[in-house]
Amino acid sequence: MSAPSSPLSPKLAQGVVSRFGEARVLVAGDVMLDRYWFGDVHRISPEAPVPVVHIERTEERPGGAANVARGVAALGAWSHLVSVVGQDEAGDSLTRLLKAEQVDALLHPDPDFNTTVKLRVVGRQQQLLRIDFENKPTHEVLASQLQAFVQLLPDVDVVVLSDYGKGGLAHIRQMIDACRAAGKPVLVDPKGDDYARYQGATLLTPNRSEFRQVAGAWSDEAELTAKAQALREQLGLQALLVTRSEEGMTLYRPEGVTHEAALAREVFDVSGAGDTVIATLAVMLASGADLALAMRVANLAAGVVVGKLGTATVTATELVQELQQLGLH
Repeated sequence: MSAPSSPLSPKLAQGVVSRFGEARVLVAGDVMLDRYWFGDVHRISPEAPVPVVHIERTEERPGGAANVARGVAALGAWSHLVSVVGQDEAGDSLTRLLKAEQVDALLHPDPDFNTTVKLRVVGRQQQLLRIDFENKPTHEVLASQLQAFVQLLPDVDVVVLSDYGKGGLAHIRQMIDACRAAGKPVLVDPKGDDYARYQGATLLTPNRSEFRQVAGAWSDEAELTAKAQALREQLGLQALLVTRSEEGMTLYRPEGVTHEAALAREVFDVSGAGDTVIATLAVMLASGADLALAMRVANLAAGVVVGKLGTATVTATELVQELQQLGLH
């Protein structure tokens, strides 16, 4: 059975947050450009039963692994990113956006690759449509990405591998092995149903549906715990964190199970919540926190970000405000 976590110490957590500026995190994985077209809806199309959206403004934001790196930087930590983009307008936009977000990005250009773009059409604050543009990078450019990744390892505290299944982590086994050899904790946001490729990682952070895809359904908490601990042992992980939406998140370790309840918040948009969780975990660990404390603060961060529209981030100041409010109760 999952045991509730002990009460979060706001003072202890604030002490860790105060060290965020010294933390160095390396992110690698699939980057993408999130485009938003915002407008209003006044009528249904005469051509088909769909709303007509009059576009009033557009926005572009880093997505995927780029959003994780952006989240690390927003918390005030040193953020390094290694990935692949196309030699195209979307890749140029992504490079420009990451520079503005204070992310030190090494984006290897691939002339045969189109930068992944997710275009969302939003009407009256509701997402109406998403259009994806994507393909896979070439093996040669991925090999150069691996080389850059290994060269950066000595200068960072924690590594995040953000897998969106777009081909950018074809060498993930070598990446995890390199992290272990360098003594660097490596956190993985997984994708798909083959978790064998994540063998030896420090921590995996699947969401509820992703975990069910790999481990199968469960009928109660005890069966979920058995499945999670079995997978953790099978993959040689130090820990497994299952994020469970409105049910909160649960951390499975050899020493036991810790559950953190979801915060009672108005949910505006869950886009990028998983990115925020793993970015916060990485910065917390790089700042000296243990996994249990890192999970509690990541849960706070997720509660903040779901109240924002789109692939949003959380700042250290917002976290401190949340912790201060906790300290008043």
